[in-house]
Amino acid sequence: MDCRVPDVRKNDIAAAWKGMADCKGCGIRDLALFADLAEADFNLIHLPIDVLQVQAGGALYHAGDEPAALFTVRSGLVKLVQYLPNGGQRIVRLLRRGDTAGLEVVLGQPYQHAAIAIHPVLTCRIPRAVIQRLSEETPRLHQQLMRRWQQAVERADAFLVELGTGGARARVARLFLTLLGEDARSECDLFGREDVGAMLGITTETASRMVAELKRQGVVTELRPNRFRGDRAALQAIADEP
Repeated sequence: MDCRVPDVRKNDIAAAWKGMADCKGCGIRDLALFADLAEADFNLIHLPIDVLQVQAGGALYHAGDEPAALFTVRSGLVKLVQYLPNGGQRIVRLLRRGDTAGLEVVLGQPYQHAAIAIHPVLTCRIPRAVIQRLSEETPRLHQQLMRRWQQAVERADAFLVELGTGGARARVARLFLTLLGEDARSECDLFGREDVGAMLGITTETASRMVAELKRQGVVTELRPNRFRGDRAALQAIADEP
């Protein structure tokens, strides 16, 4: 087994290579890119699929990089960042467990965004050659790739509408609801206020003020630094404000 760290901006990946993925026995296979593959399809995979741990702030890839691989998020949270001509940045989408990053590899185009870990991320790095071969030789993966592409477009549209419109208070409430997802305890991890501002199209100061206001009102409770419990009903009422 080749134990070298794959060349995915090595300086950006702060933790060690974890080994080769067991795709057939993957615990999130039902959510991931290879969900529809049959047993025989795995025989077409001759290059290693590496499991990487990326620390918070590390990059899976950067905008403009050549598309060497596609990534499946196994745990953690990844932001897709678009850098603006004025030097600012905008977070255009969040990726979580089961999501796919780097779909540009399907078309052989440079990555359009930077994919940065917000929290520590465990990810499978799937080489471009594996994707190309499977896409050519099994229609199941091709169909899954097309579904992923469509999901990415739909999520980008929803992200723009839900988190990029309305007042700052409503946007922050919608962000909390997005992060809470289906968590049974109604708990989530938030991130730095600069990232919150970049995601919602508001200033860092406004983001800090809105989070503090929701805490004062008891709509969210900070359990420990950047770990919150949210009142879903109260958040929804604020999110629905014009």
